[in-house]
Amino acid sequence: MSQFPTLKILAFAAHPDDVELAASGTLMKHINMGHACGIIDLTRGELGTRGSAELRDQEAASSAKIMGLTVRDNLNLGDGFFEENEETLLKVIAEIRKYKPQIVLANAISDRHPDHGRAASLVSRACFLSGLPKIVCDHEGMNLPAHRPKTIYNYIQDRNIGPNLIVDISDEYKQKMATIMAFKSQFYDPNSEEPQTPISGQDFLSFLEARAQEYGRLIGCKYGEGFTTERCIGTSNLLDIL
Repeated sequence: MSQFPTLKILAFAAHPDDVELAASGTLMKHINMGHACGIIDLTRGELGTRGSAELRDQEAASSAKIMGLTVRDNLNLGDGFFEENEETLLKVIAEIRKYKPQIVLANAISDRHPDHGRAASLVSRACFLSGLPKIVCDHEGMNLPAHRPKTIYNYIQDRNIGPNLIVDISDEYKQKMATIMAFKSQFYDPNSEEPQTPISGQDFLSFLEARAQEYGRLIGCKYGEGFTTERCIGTSNLLDIL
């Protein structure tokens, strides 16, 4: 028996708070259904203008508790400088093989921050390679057997690149905002003396709500989270995807 929990959904993020901003409602919806979910942060966000890596570690842990995650790990690949190479691919493959998710969520395929698109490519390639048995991936002396997730969905971040899939998060929206505000160092805090950034003002929180309302409107609900897909979504019953 594996020493690691099996997850239904595993979300990867270039930086702590990426998932909170773009996909935490979706994770919590499935956690509330009884599905185990987790997050793997690729970096500690150490190049961020505000706060520190140590503080963001604490904030990520607080957010994980709010979400009810089964797992949250950090690969510490190097904010701003991680590359898609054998070393980083094997580290991501190890996480996929450890937790055996059916679904992987990953960063936006293209975005304002170059780490986001690079992380999306890294995770997509690792998901494919993880399914190849001839790739040997050891973790603490244990060989991790091949596993390939069934599908990858990329969440949408700063740039509205247009969703192929929208998840209704109306019931989870308030809790989603709590996970975001767990990162007090990064977002609106009238008492903060840190430098202002494009995401630290109250207007950014208004933008997040407007984006969620826009996606919700497209599917007839109050709030939504959008994703792009690598392949067509299939069904044997059209009533399943109303």
